[in-house]
Amino acid sequence: MAAFSKKPMLLCVTFTAILSLCLVTSLAEFQWLVQPTKADGSLSFLVVGDWGRRGGYNQSQVAHQMGIIGDKLDIDFVISTGDNFYEDGLTGVDDPAFDESFSNIYTAPSLQKQWYTVLGNHDYRGDVLAQLSPILRKLDSRWLCLRSFIVDAEIVEFFFVDTTPFSDKYFTNPKDDVYDWRGVLPRDQYLSNLLKELDLALKESTAKWKIVVGHHTIRSAGTHGNTVELVAQLLPILRANNVDFYINGHDHCLEHISSPDSALQFLTSGGGSKAWKGDIDWWNPKEMKFYYDGQGFMS
Repeated sequence: MAAFSKKPMLLCVTFTAILSLCLVTSLAEFQWLVQPTKADGSLSFLVVGDWGRRGGYNQSQVAHQMGIIGDKLDIDFVISTGDNFYEDGLTGVDDPAFDESFSNIYTAPSLQKQWYTVLGNHDYRGDVLAQLSPILRKLDSRWLCLRSFIVDAEIVEFFFVDTTPFSDKYFTNPKDDVYDWRGVLPRDQYLSNLLKELDLALKESTAKWKIVVGHHTIRSAGTHGNTVELVAQLLPILRANNVDFYINGHDHCLEHISSPDSALQFLTSGGGSKAWKGDIDWWNPKEMKFYYDGQGFMS
């Protein structure tokens, strides 16, 4: 089910599901993390993306509302769908943007939980290793950013995927942008290994619910639209393994698109700060369940 509640200029999108216990084995390449559930076996979390603007473009207002909703729902953690620091990632582990866009913004008591974070394309324009560094975790223990990883939350499994290296244009036509591809090259081998690891992890999963998180869209009516490389390479794996949700950012909106031929649902949460009002392409209304072209987050 989906229920929606508005605040001025902000939106919180809620998706509720009944979940059950699961056990899986770990893989060598995907780092494996464990997230405890509440005593009653339930989980609650927020999802926000495309946010890091030192409080600007209503980032601080979104953070304030996240704190309110986080308290009401007694959240267990937060997921970031990437583009964590604009415009060009971090310059290093000592970049003040880490405090100015993260630690000093998400200050509500309810948000002092683990943040599971993926990299976006803007993050790759800076020192990408800085965001992955354990030094940042020492500065703020909430911060956890990895390229691709799995979170076992007992009643659900989250598969976080590094989607930026899939996009051809960042390699063939970067324009004036400089990307930090350390740890990614050779690209073909990196992507091949990632897809094989993900496919195997999903196949071995016995979870009732399987959720894949990445930065880039697969299906979207927003500015960026569908990411053709993910449609060709990632989507078949999600379908073959009965993934329930693909959650992404990249398009600065909130969106829910259903699949015409499977149970897979596409959820965009990229409204953490700057939004693109009025920027929407036509989509089959039978599939487009919800679209909001403003700031907000998902719960």
